Amino acid sequence: VAMAATRSVMRAVRVFEFGGPEVLKLQSDVLVPVPKENQVLIKVHACGVNPVETYIRSGTYARKPALPYTPGSDVAGVIASVGEHVTAFKKGDRVFTLETLSGGYAEYAVAADNRVFPLPDKLDFRQGAAIGVPYFTAYRALFQKGCAKAGESVLVHGASGGVGLAACQIARACGLKVLGTAGTEEGMNVILRNGAHQAFNHRDPNYIERIKACTGPGGVDIIIEMLSNVNLDADLQLLSHAGRVMVVGCRGRIEINPRDTMSKESSIIGVSLFLATEEERRECATAVLDGIEAGWLKPVVGLEYPLEKVAKAHEDIICSSGARGKMVLLL
Repeated sequence: VAMAATRSVMRAVRVFEFGGPEVLKLQSDVLVPVPKENQVLIKVHACGVNPVETYIRSGTYARKPALPYTPGSDVAGVIASVGEHVTAFKKGDRVFTLETLSGGYAEYAVAADNRVFPLPDKLDFRQGAAIGVPYFTAYRALFQKGCAKAGESVLVHGASGGVGLAACQIARACGLKVLGTAGTEEGMNVILRNGAHQAFNHRDPNYIERIKACTGPGGVDIIIEMLSNVNLDADLQLLSHAGRVMVVGCRGRIEINPRDTMSKESSIIGVSLFLATEEERRECATAVLDGIEAGWLKPVVGLEYPLEKVAKAHEDIICSSGARGKMVLLL
């Protein structure tokens, strides 16, 4: 009698219904996915946690995956096997991803080979899990959408999280004057160690005036905005002539006066890595890999959680008093 080949199982987080962090269920009997052509299977060592994953899980985001699903896109680990026609990677290679097909909050994840990149030995897996979404998003916001140029000034509003620190490092390496805000003393120190020329505490009631004093009457050329539903109105007051606000994060509505954009011919531009073309993604990848090689791209890892504490991670990334680096799950 022919026996069916037994497929191995793994631990993975599954979401069966949209809702609060409690809908994240850790299961130990999920089938390990099999890579198809042009796909690789990665043994996951660490997976980044991004705010967008909490919005998707809650069911309030524009993109809704089919249920049930496993969240997570930024994994770092080792190639366990490769599908047909994969030539860039082999079993045992250290890699990081920009996105996965099967979900990253799991012991194994399948990804398309063109969304996987080599992880150099100088970075550990925790750092590898902090590269994908944050650095690609920061690069897209600054250059592909923000048209940043050396010599311009950039304010990273909420600079101590994953995307914020990535934006500080990239902008500094590319010759911009970098200002950053954070909510804690520790956060401000992290920003200053990672490329910001000056840091401001956005809990200080006069911090907007302090930024104005720093930039002078010219204002700031680009603002990378992580919490536009709180800051957009103030951002418009801080911009230079033809300045632009790059909306990277938002958690609700805000009232602004459009006249503020007319007086300076300023722009408000939305940023979504999901909408990047294949060519744009390749450009991001080249810039990121060059940055790792040159040594200025050094991901800062913040809070770390085991897979069984995933609900706590989702709670903390939205409710914590101040980020300091990229949040990761460790496997």
